[in-house]
Amino acid sequence: MNRFKLSVGIHSFLICMFLLFAGWNANSQILTRPQQKLVLAMELINRYYVDSVNADKMVEKALVKILEDLDPHSNYMTPEEVKEMNEPLQGNFEGIGVSFNILNDTILIINPVPGGPSEKLGIRAGDKIIKINNDKVAGIGISNKGVFERLRGAKGTKVNVSIKRNGERELLEFTITRDKIPINSLDAAYMIDEKIGYIKLNRFAITTVKEFLLALDSLKKHGMKNLILDLEGNGGGYLDEAFKLANQFLSKNKLIVYTEGINSPRIEYDSDEKGEFEKGNLVVLIDEGSASASEIVTGALQDWDRAVIVGRRSFGKGLVQRPFDLHDGSMLRLTVARYYTPTGRLIQKSYQKGLKEYENDLMYRYKHGEFITADSIHMPDSLVYYTKEKHRKVYGGGGIMPDVFVPLDTANYSDYYRDLVRKGILNQFILTYIDKNRQALNAKYPDFKKFKEKFTVSDAIFDEMIAFGEKEKLKVNQKDIAISGNTIRKLIKAYLARDLFNTSEFYEIYNQDETTVQKAIFILNNWNKYGI
Repeated sequence: MNRFKLSVGIHSFLICMFLLFAGWNANSQILTRPQQKLVLAMELINRYYVDSVNADKMVEKALVKILEDLDPHSNYMTPEEVKEMNEPLQGNFEGIGVSFNILNDTILIINPVPGGPSEKLGIRAGDKIIKINNDKVAGIGISNKGVFERLRGAKGTKVNVSIKRNGERELLEFTITRDKIPINSLDAAYMIDEKIGYIKLNRFAITTVKEFLLALDSLKKHGMKNLILDLEGNGGGYLDEAFKLANQFLSKNKLIVYTEGINSPRIEYDSDEKGEFEKGNLVVLIDEGSASASEIVTGALQDWDRAVIVGRRSFGKGLVQRPFDLHDGSMLRLTVARYYTPTGRLIQKSYQKGLKEYENDLMYRYKHGEFITADSIHMPDSLVYYTKEKHRKVYGGGGIMPDVFVPLDTANYSDYYRDLVRKGILNQFILTYIDKNRQALNAKYPDFKKFKEKFTVSDAIFDEMIAFGEKEKLKVNQKDIAISGNTIRKLIKAYLARDLFNTSEFYEIYNQDETTVQKAIFILNNWNKYGI
């Protein structure tokens, strides 16, 4: 390509065009007519345009538009976007190992990561970071991004933090050596009763199956016989991890998923070893936020009649993207195939009406009543398939349809509740309340079991929350409070459990009357009627 003698920007453009149109073929020697047109246009702009131009930005805009017109999931990513995308899926980042929030313009540590560099030095939940490397970071309007930029860094590098701790007159000085910090894809794992276990996964990262197996082993030791696998809101991730997870529930030599495209021959993924949970009764929870890898797992388990699927129709993403790394660290993520469930169902929903219609699909589902009643869902007979073992009717072409529909619970929903949560007022109240009462709470509830059994959200706490909302300009609405009061109280207790203990404890509180989880429990307790 050097023979073109173009600017760096044009050179980048040519490389991208070769990758996009020539299929990454190193033997391509001659540009096609469309490619020639693009190259010529850029060269003419570079040579003759009246003003100087930023060729790199022009290339990026062109790539974004070209890929946008292909399908909703092919895209171009800058080097910065590539890094942000990879971090949660690779399962770790490099930093000091704390979860934090910003309270009153101050960095408040929610919890140090167990075994991380901060915990090892004695940094505690409730500590406030006042200075980083002697630069004041409290009261300067710092953002989450600003915190990340200052505290994250290469493994082995050091950062100095000055911490204000309740009960200490002077700032505490720590020199923290950054290290690899795990990002968990497992939100919760606990026993609901003597036989039923619950596991919630938030994504499919490189560590997902490892985390799942550790949790599964722990639950088995506590007597688990049946399992609720919660994939609600799980937007997917690595296909290979989805295959390996489904593998844990199926006996050997069962097709889990296959992929195929016009330039990608059919590839089949079969279960290949003894699964760790082949025999127990299984319920999988999904909703409109469950996508991609979540749908691979759910589709396989439904097609083989291995699990009862409970919830609402999943998102409907069945396209496989292959990443193509470019020379500057950017990336093309190009759709190369579609994936199909064992019965041959394509889960991808239609995108023929364009990107805008595709992006608004969930809103249309809500407006058409699909989240409230199953009767509003109409699937054509052409999309009917039959499961492998029991020959039950299932559907393709637009997400996974659950075996048991559970509507979106709106009975306790109100405008006051919506604003309390969406504006972050409830979360800020929890942070403020714990900051003032952490020592007393820890002394009174030294373990989660005691907190779960004994703690109640008193009228005094609830009134304090209402007053906090008023200070944040959220008007009191007694009618709405009457509708949503019990739900708000439950959330207060769940958030306190999260910040005092961990996310698993949040779900253990929250799920006590959550409709989808309660339906799953009912099914497992009445397996002869609902089971497969």
